[in-house]
Amino acid sequence: MLDVFTNDAFSMVSLTESINLMPYVPARLGSLGLFRPKPIATLTAVLEYKQNTINIIPSRARGSRENVRGGGTRIAKAVKVPHLPEGSSILADDVQGVRAFGSEDQVEGVAQLVNTRLEELRQDHEVTAEWHRMGALSGVLLDADGVSVIESFFDLFGITETEFPFDLTVDEDGVKLQAQALSRLMRHLMGAWPFTGIHAMCGDSFFDDLITSPSAKAAYDRWQDGQFKRELQGSPGGGFTWCGVTWENYDGYFTDSFSFINTDECRFFPTGAPGLFGVAYAPADYIETVNTLGRPFYAKQERMKFDKGVELETQSNALHYCTRPQVLIKGVKAGSGSSS
Repeated sequence: MLDVFTNDAFSMVSLTESINLMPYVPARLGSLGLFRPKPIATLTAVLEYKQNTINIIPSRARGSRENVRGGGTRIAKAVKVPHLPEGSSILADDVQGVRAFGSEDQVEGVAQLVNTRLEELRQDHEVTAEWHRMGALSGVLLDADGVSVIESFFDLFGITETEFPFDLTVDEDGVKLQAQALSRLMRHLMGAWPFTGIHAMCGDSFFDDLITSPSAKAAYDRWQDGQFKRELQGSPGGGFTWCGVTWENYDGYFTDSFSFINTDECRFFPTGAPGLFGVAYAPADYIETVNTLGRPFYAKQERMKFDKGVELETQSNALHYCTRPQVLIKGVKAGSGSSS
């Protein structure tokens, strides 16, 4: 019944190609294009912290000369790339009636079913990737429970996270002075590294207090007035710019009770800074992928016992990181204190 799955269309290479080519609904941080892909051929990424910047050290053949850089203090740490597998299954009954004996389009019919499953799994991987992007923006990668730490780049390199209290209850001049102080702080932390602006991903409560404050209300109203026109032009926009900062209400979440950002916080990060964020892709744990450069997603299928069906596995092996964690500023409402 399941001989159709021996077709090359269901090989690891073909399934992997399929899941990587599938379109997806872009999550907000993914749509910004912040993270530069960095495929690696190993299961750990060696991160080198030198002159306040993190770089991935490329792998070399054994016995070759080490990667040489200029003088200065440097710290190298090996970080295990998170392994993120997920599976599904297609039973014999699922393909019953999809294919007929001797039919020329039997592979196409079953392939549509497989692609549907792959698309569902791909969406789960995309949500997970967005969660890890927010972790990179926060300097701490958390697991799916929101508590267990996969990696803290602050702790890894002995960097102290910068927290910036924002008092949104003061008058317009007071808020503008705070925004100006934030801009100066960001320029100081970035040093000679060029950037074009500051983006703030805000939790719900922080954003609500911001847009209802007398100082920011006029700027927000102007942005709202132009939103309909932007949508007609196909560019809905991603927040309003005020006092040199683009403020946006970030809506990433797993469930209604699991938001990607604390409601009283916002995350400030510089924009237009080349190479500030990256993602290292490691190879899958398959024989076919040993010592190959990693890809964003992999997919493979295996027959069940007694040919009851096939099991599908998809996986991603991705480490999202920021090359300059000290510029990741956590904004909190003044008086709310630090929260995570």
